[in-house]
Amino acid sequence: MQYLVAIHHPDDYDPFAEEDEAMHYDIDVLNEEMVAAGVRVFVGGLKHASEARSLQRKGDGEVTIAEGPYLKTSEHVGGFWVLDVASEDEAVEWGRKAVIACRAPVEVRPFH
Repeated sequence: MQYLVAIHHPDDYDPFAEEDEAMHYDIDVLNEEMVAAGVRVFVGGLKHASEARSLQRKGDGEVTIAEGPYLKTSEHVGGFWVLDVASEDEAVEWGRKAVIACRAPVEVRPFH
């Protein structure tokens, strides 16, 4: 079963100010562990939510495009993994490791 493990950052998150070499090392080690375990399908870091473009379909079929994220919240997804694991418990354990490595809240969610 595949799971999304999403890292959440506050809107004012500045990776240059908040991420140090130790954190980068911990994330690299986690990625290597995921690869060695054969669970990592995909990993990606995202640019700041302000760089997003939100698209919406109106009632008349027209699609509008707006600058910024669709959801107006104080936090956003800053990066994520897609993992292929045997159980939810295993996904949650990888999420726990992600919380420690990334020093940020994590959401673990299954795909359909």
